[in-house]
Amino acid sequence: MVRLVLNDTIKKLLVPGKGILAADESVGTIAKRFAKYKIKNEEEMREAYRELLFSTKGISEYISGVILFEETLRETNSLGKPLREVLQSQNIVVGCKVDEGLIPLPNSPEEMVTKGLEGLADRLTEYYDLGVRFAKWRAAFSIDKNFPSNLCIEKNSEQLASYALLCQQAGIVPIVEPEVLSDGEHSDEECFEATEKVLRGVFATLQKRAVDLRFMLLKPNMIVPGQSSGIKMVPERVANLTISCLKAVVPKTVPGIVFLSGGQSEREACENLNAIATHKNLPWIITYSFGRALQNSALEVWGGNPEKAVAAQEVFLRRAELVSLAQQAKYDKSLEK
Repeated sequence: MVRLVLNDTIKKLLVPGKGILAADESVGTIAKRFAKYKIKNEEEMREAYRELLFSTKGISEYISGVILFEETLRETNSLGKPLREVLQSQNIVVGCKVDEGLIPLPNSPEEMVTKGLEGLADRLTEYYDLGVRFAKWRAAFSIDKNFPSNLCIEKNSEQLASYALLCQQAGIVPIVEPEVLSDGEHSDEECFEATEKVLRGVFATLQKRAVDLRFMLLKPNMIVPGQSSGIKMVPERVANLTISCLKAVVPKTVPGIVFLSGGQSEREACENLNAIATHKNLPWIITYSFGRALQNSALEVWGGNPEKAVAAQEVFLRRAELVSLAQQAKYDKSLEK
């Protein structure tokens, strides 16, 4: 029975031309996004912003699932309807971020490990009753002379495997997100090496812990040079390196890969995803799980002003359409006009 539920969720998420909206920013993270446009970081404003996104007419043409922050699971729209039900009424699958953020890794404090396993089984049961059918857990890895360390990979892989197993037992599809960060001066070759090393460690641990790879999704970074490297991203090179890395380490039994945008601009994310999508006959379905690369323009237009909500929704819908085209290898930068 549980496998049937997991399989049904994966089918609903991996629909051609659709992807996942990551709207799971924590209170602290969304504060940084709001501060840029001088929006007060109050629950009322966070609720209004997410209502704006989720109630955009036509969004279900491009969005198959939405990852929520726990706070949003219990919030309502201006008419008193739970926001999760606003999504469900459009046949959009509800997901939830279940990790509790990053903390310094003991014995390697410059690196990070994710917390949140304590009490997770009980939370997952509650989330399932609220309609949650998939979840996300993020681990983060820095690239430097000695990073990512074997210790960091080992500890985060253990956390990811424990989380994934608990999710599957609860009937919730786990998104496994081992993000190799784009911060830094590293080259794309160094990003390739670090990402391959991280993914090998993660999948070795997932298999050791008997996580069923058929009922999970992988949310990796693309292979890109560091943001401070001065190296220009070339979409074809990003795609070739990314696909080569994934082919080397990701088992064919994984049904889908949902890329994060990792600090790329909206256009960069579309160009790189489009180039990746030109690679055919891959063993996995390739799509997106974007946050900022779907939201940035809409947030800028809205700026906390309710009178700008409709205009912001129009921008959001157009952005989602462009990302959908990129997922189908039909995007062209001329469409940005």
